[in-house]
Amino acid sequence: MTSTPSSAALTRTPGGPAAAAPGTSLTPVFVRLKLSLLRNGLRQSTGRAVAYVASLAMALLCAAVVLIGLVALRGVEHAGALGVLLVALLTLGWAVMPLFFPGGDETLDPTRLVMLPLRPRPLIFSLLMVSLVGVGPIFTLALAVGSVIMLAHGAAAAVTGVLAVVLVILVCVALARAVATANVRLLTSRRGRDLAVLSGLFIALGGQAVNLASQKLFGAGAAGLSALEGASDVVRWIPPASAVDAVRAASDGAYGRAVLGLALAAVALALLLWWWQRTLTTVMTSPDSSTLQAVEKDSGRKQRDAGSGLQRLLPEGRTGPVMLRMLRYAWRDPKTKMGWAMAFGVGLLIPVVSAVQGNGSIYTAFSASALLGMQMYNQFGQDTSAFWMVASTISTPRDAYLELRGRALGLALAAVPFVTVVVVGAAALLGPWSAFWDVYGLSLALLGSLVATGALASALFPYSIPSEGNKNIAPGQGAIAWISLFGGMLVSAVFAAPMAGLTIWLHVAGLHGLLWVLVPVGAAYGVGVALLGMRIAAPRVVARLPEILAAVSKG
Repeated sequence: MTSTPSSAALTRTPGGPAAAAPGTSLTPVFVRLKLSLLRNGLRQSTGRAVAYVASLAMALLCAAVVLIGLVALRGVEHAGALGVLLVALLTLGWAVMPLFFPGGDETLDPTRLVMLPLRPRPLIFSLLMVSLVGVGPIFTLALAVGSVIMLAHGAAAAVTGVLAVVLVILVCVALARAVATANVRLLTSRRGRDLAVLSGLFIALGGQAVNLASQKLFGAGAAGLSALEGASDVVRWIPPASAVDAVRAASDGAYGRAVLGLALAAVALALLLWWWQRTLTTVMTSPDSSTLQAVEKDSGRKQRDAGSGLQRLLPEGRTGPVMLRMLRYAWRDPKTKMGWAMAFGVGLLIPVVSAVQGNGSIYTAFSASALLGMQMYNQFGQDTSAFWMVASTISTPRDAYLELRGRALGLALAAVPFVTVVVVGAAALLGPWSAFWDVYGLSLALLGSLVATGALASALFPYSIPSEGNKNIAPGQGAIAWISLFGGMLVSAVFAAPMAGLTIWLHVAGLHGLLWVLVPVGAAYGVGVALLGMRIAAPRVVARLPEILAAVSKG
C-alpha cells in the first residue's frame, strides 16, 4: 500500500508545477504515511508483528540499560571520554545502517516521491522530522541524555547539554538520510541487497570488537576508562561527539571550547542538510540506470569486456567456464556471497581475536582452511533449479568429474592464497615460527580432504537453498544438510589423519630438521585426496542426476 499527501495540501502555481500550499506543513502527512506503512507491514503476518514487538521491547530495554548505566557513571573519573566515544560509535552506526538495512524504512527511498510536486527544502524538513519517529532515535536520545547527565555539572553545562542532545539526534538522523539518498540507486539494486545480506558479517565483527574492547577496559590488569582518553582527545573534535565534549568543557569552565564544540556540530548539521538537499534534487530530477540508453551502454560494455580479464587466464575446455561460473556465483548470488564472506571473515577473525587476547595459538589458523573447504559442500544446491542446465551437459562420469574439478579449482583459486596469508599471519602474531611447517602442511591437507568430502556430499546429500527469505535450507531438508556438513567434517578428519600422524611422528622422532617436508607433502596429499574424492563422487553424480535435480529445486 502506498499513500500520498492529500490534494488539499498541494496547489498549482501559474505556469509552473504544483507546489505545497503556502502555510501547509507536509510533516503531519509524512508522519501518517510512515505510520501507515508500519501498520500495513505488521498486518501482513502475525509472525512479523510479534518479531517487531519483540525487537521494539528489546531496543527499549537496551536504551533503558544504557541510560541507567551512563547516569550511574556520573562523577566517575574519565567518564567523559566514554561518553564522547559512545556518541562517535553511534554516529558511525547511523552512517552505515542505511547501507546494510535499506528495507528497514521505506521512506528512505526518495524515488518513491519523484512524481509528487514537492520542493526539496520543505521535503527535507518533513523527512527529517519523520526520521525522529522510530526505535533508533529513541535509543540515540537515551544515549545522548545519559551522556549529558553523566557529564553536566552546573547551570551552564545543563543548558549546553540540552543543545548537545538536540544536535546529536539531528546530526545522526540527517547523516543517515543523506547517506541513504546519496546511495539510493545502489540500495535499490542487486548490490544493495547483497550489502543487506552481508550485514550479519559486519555485526559479528562489530560484536567481537566490542567484546575485545570491554576486555581491554575492564579485564584483569586493565587500565579502565583512562585507556580511552587518547582516542577521546581525537574524537572530541568530530561532530556530533564535539557537542558531548562541549558539556564536559562547560562543566570544567572552558566555555570557549564548549561553544566551539557546539558550533562544530551545528556546522556539520548544516553541511549535511546542504548535501542532502543537493543529492535529493539530483536523484529526483535525473534518470536512473534502468533507462534504455543506460541498458544499451552497459550491454555494450559487457560485450567489449567478454573474453578479457580473469576469463583469459582460466583453463580451456569445460574447466575454465565452470571455474568462472563458480566465482561469479560467489560474487553475485547473495547467499553464496554470504557463505564465502563468513568463511573469509570468521577464518581471519579467530586468529586475530586470539592474538589480541594474548592466549591464542598458531593452530587457530586451521579455521581458515576448515571454513573455506566447507564451501565445497552442496555445490549443486547453489545452482537451485538452474541445475537442470548443468545436468543436461553431464552424460558420463568424465563429464561429472570435470564439473566437480572445475568447481574445486575455483574454490582453490581463492582458498589457497587466503589460507597461506592466515597461516603466515598467525605465525607472525602468535608464533612460534617453528610450528609454521606443521600448521601450513596440515591446513593444505585438511583443505583437500574437505574438497573430497564436499564432492561426495554434493552427490549424496544435496539440498535446496531458497532464493527468497533468510533461510539457507528448504523446509524438510534440515536433517540432510546437517548430515552432509557434520558427517563430511568427521570423514575429512579421518582423511587428514595420515598427515597428522606424520607430523606427530616427526616430532616424536626428533626429526625437527625435516618438518619443512610437511608443506610439499601436505600440498601433494591434499591434491591427491581431493582428486580421489571427486573420482569416487563422479559416477554417483551421473547415477543420481534426477534425484539431485529434484532435491535442489525445492526452494
